Amino acid sequence: MGLSFWHIIIVVIVVVLLFGRGKISDLMGDVAKGIKSFKKGMSDDQSSDNKDPKDKDKDQNSKSNH
Repeated sequence: MGLSFWHIIIVVIVVVLLFGRGKISDLMGDVAKGIKSFKKGMSDDQSSDNKDPKDKDKDQNSKSNH
């Protein structure tokens, strides 16, 4: 007994009626912003891992001096 196409359609209609299209689009926009922020954080982390080891030492020394 799996979900049929009609079950999914009914659930979608109920969700739209409960939350409205505006609230759902706002929620999806917030999810998209979160994903973009996560990807940016991951790329920043990878770029800092690819730095020259001498640069890492300089970064650590400058942080410890402050």
